[in-house]
Amino acid sequence: MTDALTGLARHWWNMGFNRAVPDDLLVRLLDVEPGFLFRKDLSPAVLDAAVDHPDRNVRGMLVEGRPALTPEQWSRLLLNEPGSARRQLFVEDAAWAGTRLTPDCHQALAADTSPFVRAAAAGLPGMQASLLSALAADPVPRVRSAACTPAWAHLAPAVRDGLLADSDGHVRTAAILRHYQDVPLGPAVLDTLAENARTRALKSCRLEATWAARLASGQDVEVRRTLAENPLLHPHALALLLVDEDKEVRETVAVRADLTEEERAGVRVDIEPGARRGYVLPWVADLHHDPEAMRRLAASSHPFVRSSVARAPRLPTDVIERLARDEDPTVRLFLAESCDDAPADMLLELWHWWDGSLSFPGRPRNHPNFPRSGLLRFATDPNPRLRRLALSDPESTPDLVETFSRDDSEEVRGGRGRGPAARARHSSTAPRRHGRERPGPGGPEPGSPARRAAAPPDRPGDRP
Repeated sequence: MTDALTGLARHWWNMGFNRAVPDDLLVRLLDVEPGFLFRKDLSPAVLDAAVDHPDRNVRGMLVEGRPALTPEQWSRLLLNEPGSARRQLFVEDAAWAGTRLTPDCHQALAADTSPFVRAAAAGLPGMQASLLSALAADPVPRVRSAACTPAWAHLAPAVRDGLLADSDGHVRTAAILRHYQDVPLGPAVLDTLAENARTRALKSCRLEATWAARLASGQDVEVRRTLAENPLLHPHALALLLVDEDKEVRETVAVRADLTEEERAGVRVDIEPGARRGYVLPWVADLHHDPEAMRRLAASSHPFVRSSVARAPRLPTDVIERLARDEDPTVRLFLAESCDDAPADMLLELWHWWDGSLSFPGRPRNHPNFPRSGLLRFATDPNPRLRRLALSDPESTPDLVETFSRDDSEEVRGGRGRGPAARARHSSTAPRRHGRERPGPGGPEPGSPARRAAAPPDRPGDRP
């Protein structure tokens, strides 16, 4: 790619992440650089245009970026995807992310001509019981197998018995694994399963108490690591794992939902402050709506628990104050990315070292609570990142723009075209250019955004 084309791609990329760009221009930008679909603040009009866009890369970017689509928009995106291979991929992603769809979409996907799509649809949240029961009776074994777990609670005993005795081995295995979440599993049944199914059973089934304790105190560390992930593990077996000699076992059990905070504090783990982690503990996310649970978990000894609390979109004031002072920088970073209540002083402190990410471009500077005034005091700060902020102050002057044009730091010189003073200086002498907010260090280069529509090739006959 020539320098000119690279510069143009960079311009398109920056334009997409500029909050001042109007909707009609963003819709046109979809044709050349849809990477801005990772933004979480796009208007319904822009999202509608992306959902109905003829370019499969744009539609794929919607699934990858996961902007704030409504259930109706998600449903239209899935149902209008012409290739069954990509439709399967989109439905699997929606199921994994817990995406809510319309009842009509559920019905259409459960009746899709592709068994791969029907199997993926079985995992969607909110799927009606009647549809799940129909999928559990599907003529294709792959679909019956996928429907076993989500449909199980809605099935009559005779239907469950039929699945446990199904002619297809994969269906029987899926039924056994679900059946033994309700009744204790012993070693005799485990020995009848294939090796990979045995691991799944140790990870998800309700094990006989005495046998589970024997496994938890055994010599096979891989078995103990698997047991540590089992949410149905008997308390006696769990107590043995809390003091296990293996670091990985202890780290896994330390973030279980069924521990008290006293038990969690007693588990010997060694986690460096700021240790990288991109996930949120699902059981903490399920409690984001509960203020008392957030207060309790924000005081947890474990940084993974606290950082998962920080991902809540809204939090009580006392919880915000605690997390904003957290010793772990990742907790504060997550608070800035996800929580509308993040305080201004913490956001300013983060700006010293963090410039946003692909998933949260522009943070912390584009957070609603980031300071907008009083920034002129940084005009002579030795830190170039802080000097840049001075131009964003409403009281900044054209003289400051001129001064910054000769600054020793390229970062400061590059930012001189931003801010109210810069716009005033150039408004009468040059066409208005859109400012830019770049994703953080290590983010994808403009023109080649990461994770673009990584769909498998369509099967024969799938392409329109």
